[in-house]
Formats: sequence, structure tokens, C-alpha cells
Amino acid sequence: MTNRPIHLDSVVRRTNEIVTGNIQNEIVMMSIENGKYYGMNPVGSRIWELIENKVKVSSLCKALQKEFDVQSTVCRSEVLTFLNTLYAKNLLSIDATDRPK
Repeated sequence: MTNRPIHLDSVVRRTNEIVTGNIQNEIVMMSIENGKYYGMNPVGSRIWELIENKVKVSSLCKALQKEFDVQSTVCRSEVLTFLNTLYAKNLLSIDATDRPK
């Protein structure tokens, strides 16, 4: 098993400290907290849109599978990797009831 804090049953939401803009259907963000810029491809941009409000990761994966031609195992793996990267950069939060102890 991995050390990742986010799993399919996690409930996540993007943080409010991010300034975002849309450039040619891709999201560009700046973290006020760490002063860094981030760019996202169309899939990452769509995930960012979907995590504006709290969402369970498994539900997020189901929504993405309806929009993109991707196998469920690949989708889950890629989404978990992406979300854990965002979490490590303080760009999203995990619901308080689901945080690692």
C-alpha cells in the first residue's frame, strides 16, 4: 500500500487561496500561500473545476470517465496521483473527517 493521504473514499476540495485564470481552455493558477504559478492541461483543468466544491474522489473518477475515453483503473490511478500532488502543494484540502491521523 502507498503512503498517499488521498484515496478513493476521500472527500476533497480545492483551497480558496488560489488565484485562477483561464487561458485557451486551460487553467493557470497562482498560489498566494507559496507564491508559485501552476498550469494545467485540459484534464487537470476539468478536475480543478470539479473540485470547486467538496467531492468524493470515487465520484470524481466516475464523472471523468463519462467525459473522457479512459479505463477505470487508469482513471483512478491518474486522478489519485494528480490529487496527491495538489495536496502536497497545499492546493487542495481533505475533508476533516478523512484526514490521516
